[in-house]
Amino acid sequence: MSGTSEGTGPAGVATDPRKTGLSITERNRFGRTTAELRDYRAAFNVAHLAMAVVDHEGLVVTANAALAALLGTEPETLREQFAADLVDLASDRRTWHAYREVLRGRRSRFRCARRLKHPDGRTLWAEVTVAPVPDSRNVLLSIADISDRRELHARLRHLQMHDPVTRLPNRTLFFERLSTALESSAYDHGSTGRIGLCYLDLDGFKAVNDTLGHRLGDRLLAAVASRLTECADSYGYTCSGGHLVARLGGDEFAILVEDSTSTEQLADLAKSVLAALQQPFDLAGQRLSVSASIGVVERTVSGTNATGLMQAADTTLYWAKADGKARWTLFDPERNAHRMTRQALSSTLRPAVERGEFTLEYQPLVGMADGVTRGVEALVRWNHPQFGTLAPNRFIGIAEEDGSIVQLGRWVLRTACLQARQWQKDHPDAPPLFVSVNVAVRQVWDSDLVADVAGILAETGLAPHLLQLELTESAVMGSAGRPLQALQALSDMGVQIAIDDFGTGYSNLAYLSRLPVSVLKLDGSFVRGFQDEAHPNPADETIVEAMVQLAHRLGLTVTAECVETAGQASRLRRIGCDTGQGWLYSRAVAPEQIAELIGVGALSV
Repeated sequence: MSGTSEGTGPAGVATDPRKTGLSITERNRFGRTTAELRDYRAAFNVAHLAMAVVDHEGLVVTANAALAALLGTEPETLREQFAADLVDLASDRRTWHAYREVLRGRRSRFRCARRLKHPDGRTLWAEVTVAPVPDSRNVLLSIADISDRRELHARLRHLQMHDPVTRLPNRTLFFERLSTALESSAYDHGSTGRIGLCYLDLDGFKAVNDTLGHRLGDRLLAAVASRLTECADSYGYTCSGGHLVARLGGDEFAILVEDSTSTEQLADLAKSVLAALQQPFDLAGQRLSVSASIGVVERTVSGTNATGLMQAADTTLYWAKADGKARWTLFDPERNAHRMTRQALSSTLRPAVERGEFTLEYQPLVGMADGVTRGVEALVRWNHPQFGTLAPNRFIGIAEEDGSIVQLGRWVLRTACLQARQWQKDHPDAPPLFVSVNVAVRQVWDSDLVADVAGILAETGLAPHLLQLELTESAVMGSAGRPLQALQALSDMGVQIAIDDFGTGYSNLAYLSRLPVSVLKLDGSFVRGFQDEAHPNPADETIVEAMVQLAHRLGLTVTAECVETAGQASRLRRIGCDTGQGWLYSRAVAPEQIAELIGVGALSV
């Protein structure tokens, strides 16, 4: 071959490198013959893969028939056109930059997917590849039709992202959409910058599955999904933003509202969902009625993440169920803060006992007839490093739930008995004070309370009759088995047993004759009924007097709680109450102040 760079060869084959896409260097190096060049050219033209040779400026040097057919034109018309315009490579900055880097020889290969319009009107997806031609400043652009592959991928993705029973988006797609909404809403022009979520759970769905079978249960889920979709669509959320109804698993569904406008909007949606689900379902000859509990959360996108939003929704759904089901509940930050505080207390309660964060205060129990302090009730306080001093009502319920009440109760019992014995040692000539300690039912079930009490009394040297254990009325009444055996063993040991808050539960006085109880503590609600001294309620006094008389007939003593005024004390004394406890006599105080009361009256408030 001649070394000319232009013209045609002997057989009329174009030898211009811009026309063949092959450089002189390539031909010389590989010793291409005219026949071989003709074969390459023919292969290029008849290839089913759409291709074009593009120079370093991005202009088409030559294109094959497949590319021309794809674009609905002739190969000759594509020459000198910008390749980027033919396949839309300049539509986004990232793609355009990568393409230019290949043209300049700074990148070896580039591939992207593009949506193209076919001359017959259909849309197709194409994979565009741009790669340098060796030993040339040109690049080869090839286009493969991947529409079938994309369609298959789309079908597989739809199956992967949708629930087969309800055909709703599943949990995966829901969280994908939620994350996208949270990332984009705050920056989109015209967006409200807010997002809303209705998170719902069907009440009693398990019973449908268990009694009527999973097939009918699935049909019910599909019917519920249809009604939820209708509710969301009827509110026209697509006008203000967008919505997504999804099944998150089991009988849990969610309605995501993008660009929500207010909590009222979400509340209206929740109400409509409840109303729609309350209508009976006719399925396979069965008429079913269901209800739902719905947690509603609506907030600004700024500062919100998917995890936090779902935690709030889950918490609110739990509130709706705890409040009675078949209702919707709106997220309440204050209520949630209380829950978080409760959780924080629960997680630190056990270590707090070991760290010595608890202390005891003592409230006097005073003889109604003479005003002399006969005993004290030990009341535990938690000196929390974050929340300050906490009263028992802030943490005792938590301790009972997680079982730490056993450890805490044992500490309270030992500390109170040690203190009572110390008072006795410090005042040997005065009548000793008894100490009353509250005991939770779980302490009876989850520990050997009898052994604990016996061991602590032996360790501290406190006489058994100077220890009084208080249990609530609901805990004592109906006791059988182990609790009753434990109470009997403690009573046989000489320990006094008192029923706390008497009158708020069963109030079964006849049952008291079969229990080893020695003291009744009247609930403060009875005593508070005596506050109006100018116009006393005869019924209150009659009820309390009857309980006191019957208790005395059963050999029990009676303590009145929450005594706050002298008038209350006078009426209770006249009725026959044995001892009183309340702010009239003293608040709960440190053990040093109790020492001042031994053998004398109560402290003044």
